[in-house]
Amino acid sequence: MSNDTQGTWLTQEAHDRLQAELEQLSGPARKEIADRIEAAREEGDLKENGGYHAAKEEQGKIEARIRQLTELLKHATVGEADFDGTAEPGTVVTAVIAGDESTFLVGNREIVGEGSDLTVYSPVSPVGAAILGLRAGEKTSYTAPNGKEIAVEVTKVERYEP
Repeated sequence: MSNDTQGTWLTQEAHDRLQAELEQLSGPARKEIADRIEAAREEGDLKENGGYHAAKEEQGKIEARIRQLTELLKHATVGEADFDGTAEPGTVVTAVIAGDESTFLVGNREIVGEGSDLTVYSPVSPVGAAILGLRAGEKTSYTAPNGKEIAVEVTKVERYEP
């Protein structure tokens, strides 16, 4: 499942969580921030109105997150990731990278949500792209951004279970 052709893979749970966040931001959060901006405007001089500037900054962050979620959900592939034992989006991979063992999810940080300590590598990152299609026991390498060649050995591939 390629991230480029099919968008981001999401579990149903992650999709529902992101959809609920989008609805909250698009409805109640937008209204609340608009009310705060209006109240701050009524205080007068906008140049020295810290509440107004803080509310406008928060409004910008909310609108950016709404755009991000809208785009992500529009192109998301939802459901169980295909699993045939190869590393692909939606799998948890254990690999020895430059001599150190690491366990990570191949996919998007949005899949695991906040509070998870599971490392996530995008399928288009150097590590993610290098291991796509590999099975346990297979080796490869990738070129790091600094130009160094990094050896990778996949030791385990599992389906991601939230």
